Amino acid sequence: MTDRVRIVEVGPRDGLQNEAAHLSPETRIAFIERLLAAGLETIEAGSFVSPKWVPQMAGTDAVLRGLGARPGRNFPVLVPNERGFDAALAAGAGEVAVFAAASEAFSQRNINCSIAESIERFRPVADKARAAGIRLRGYVSCALGCPYEGEVDPARVVAVTVALRELGCYEIAVSDTIGVGTPDRAASLVERAADAIGIEHVAVHFHDTYGQSLANIYASLQKGVRVVDAAAGGLGGCPYAAGASGNVATEDVVYMLNGMGIETGVDLEKLLDAAEFVAAAIGRNPVSRVHRALRPAAYA
Repeated sequence: MTDRVRIVEVGPRDGLQNEAAHLSPETRIAFIERLLAAGLETIEAGSFVSPKWVPQMAGTDAVLRGLGARPGRNFPVLVPNERGFDAALAAGAGEVAVFAAASEAFSQRNINCSIAESIERFRPVADKARAAGIRLRGYVSCALGCPYEGEVDPARVVAVTVALRELGCYEIAVSDTIGVGTPDRAASLVERAADAIGIEHVAVHFHDTYGQSLANIYASLQKGVRVVDAAAGGLGGCPYAAGASGNVATEDVVYMLNGMGIETGVDLEKLLDAAEFVAAAIGRNPVSRVHRALRPAAYA
């Protein structure tokens, strides 16, 4: 495995939306600027979910406008429905993401509808995105486990993945939302998803609740995955899953890939700077092991 992996940096969205601190749009822009300086090309800029439900993402329109269009850089934003898409379009979004769960119980508690209803909710979003020339990305939540149902049937994960692909998602992130997956299960699921939609359309998104994320990513790479979601400083969690920790830390992923001779285009030292910046802004230390190993003074 000596080729390139594209890292989708999700810290400014999936990470910060699950942190207690509410950062201003200006601070979020400053965080994203540091991630750009580190060489990251795809950075989730926020979400257009109602601020009533996710106050941490208030002002995402200001974040997008502040960043502006940048050649070779993508700032996808999460949209829950047609109204969210319209707001994203008005703010200048060039890429949007939609999300569906592989668990009926999680879907009901998270977005108050069934899996099938959620897919139908995204159909007008997909139509509008296609008409506007905006790229559409998808997430399948709870792909390796649900806080309410336990283990999730892989066939259901694949079915949701196929449904999102048929909607027009160019890429679907198979997501271990609560971080319970292990390498063999992750590899098997990736293989089944790839058989259904093609490995070039499959990304992986792991949380590190049980410390399995890097092993799961490695196993997924062996199956041909070349797109990995991660969050600088290990930001995040899951509000609907007690005990779920943050996303796998981007710096941990980059260190592993560097050691494997896989190109990412990311400068590790500048990435550590970005992680330190956002950690200071939210009032806690980065949780990545690489950060602790390379900059122990930050933990004194």
